[in-house]
Amino acid sequence: MIDDIIEVKDLHFSYRVDEDTQLEILKGININVKKGEFLAVLGHNGSGKSTLAKHLNAIFTPEEGCGSVKVCGIDTRDEERLYEIRQKAGMVFQNPDNQLVATIVEEDVAFAPENLGIEPSEIRKRVDDALKTVNMYEFKDKAPHYLSGGQKQRVAIAGVLAMKPEVIIMDEPTAMLDPSGRREIMATVKKLNKDEKMTVVLITHYMDEAALADRVIVINSGEIELCGTPREVFSQVEHIKEIGLDVPQATELAYRLSKEGIDLGSDILTVDECVDAILAKRKAD
Repeated sequence: MIDDIIEVKDLHFSYRVDEDTQLEILKGININVKKGEFLAVLGHNGSGKSTLAKHLNAIFTPEEGCGSVKVCGIDTRDEERLYEIRQKAGMVFQNPDNQLVATIVEEDVAFAPENLGIEPSEIRKRVDDALKTVNMYEFKDKAPHYLSGGQKQRVAIAGVLAMKPEVIIMDEPTAMLDPSGRREIMATVKKLNKDEKMTVVLITHYMDEAALADRVIVINSGEIELCGTPREVFSQVEHIKEIGLDVPQATELAYRLSKEGIDLGSDILTVDECVDAILAKRKAD
């Protein structure tokens, strides 16, 4: 049994700007993701986080001498096993419209299993199970263009789940959604991780989403700047602000109150924790 479902070792990656110039995006990234873990990857635009995500699904593969990426023990440079890697590591992108290919929800979810040559009876079961997992079963006969952004994204996630992946990689899946849609998707992500025991790698720029993860990695200019639990990472408020990022709203409030002499602690992540700390402070005073 493989303990680390994803292994990234000394990964370097550059884009060719022109014939004579290359822009280095990833500068020696090392990451291990354990089976069943919920990992959030943060970084400002251009930091390299989406480029990293594409390596985890073998959309990009390391060039010779530029490190290695293994998914479920398979080297992503093994072209003969590319199809297998993409079955084991499903990818969900920012824009759900780019992933929806059919005119009916259940047909869209069935698209990938059909292309894998799976038996029709098994496809039926997978489609139903995937739609139920993301709470979209009642919409199975609907046309995707009638759905909200959050509902479309949940259908896109169901399409990935129908392949029965071992890890799901989400590249800013809530970036194009309103607050209601973001809540829908994050509820689905938590359910997949906690109830379905699925490994989740979430690329995001929303700090409150990252606070829900088991572990947070902050990428800055192609390198890992911070790594730890959400409390460990977000307690470093000034460091995070120095690299152009924010912290969860409750953490920000606690930080600003501390500047005014009201110390609530440096490890507050949620609104409830902030309220409890304020009430405890009032009682103490």
